[in-house]
Amino acid sequence: MSDFYDLDRANARLPELRETLLGLQSMREELISLRDRIVDLNAPALAGGPSTMAARSLEVRGETQRLQMRMQGLVDQMQAAVIQIDDWGIQLREIQTGLVDFPALISGRPVWLCWRLTEERVEWWHEMTAGFDGRQRIEDMH
Repeated sequence: MSDFYDLDRANARLPELRETLLGLQSMREELISLRDRIVDLNAPALAGGPSTMAARSLEVRGETQRLQMRMQGLVDQMQAAVIQIDDWGIQLREIQTGLVDFPALISGRPVWLCWRLTEERVEWWHEMTAGFDGRQRIEDMH
């Protein structure tokens, strides 16, 4: 980890980061929805026995394949977004809450500046060995 963020630089990155994280959340929700649709589509065919499976199999297979292709497209887009965040030198911790860590130095020691999507600006930090539960307010730093 060679590129460190200070508070101003981290906060300046938030507009682009917020947009990227919102896109990731949206794609994640769509991916889950598509997965659920595939499960629902295939469940009746499996439960109906051999004759039902044969009658529905072509239709179900075609729709399942279309949904799987869309899922792959979403996965590709999500990978590109994660690579972008990584290229910024930011650690993505959780898509669902938009939790990220910026590498920083405080009094010469490496720490994480911690931020999540619901927050207006970066106001938290934690030690490299601590996680979200170890967050401390920047203003309380000694």
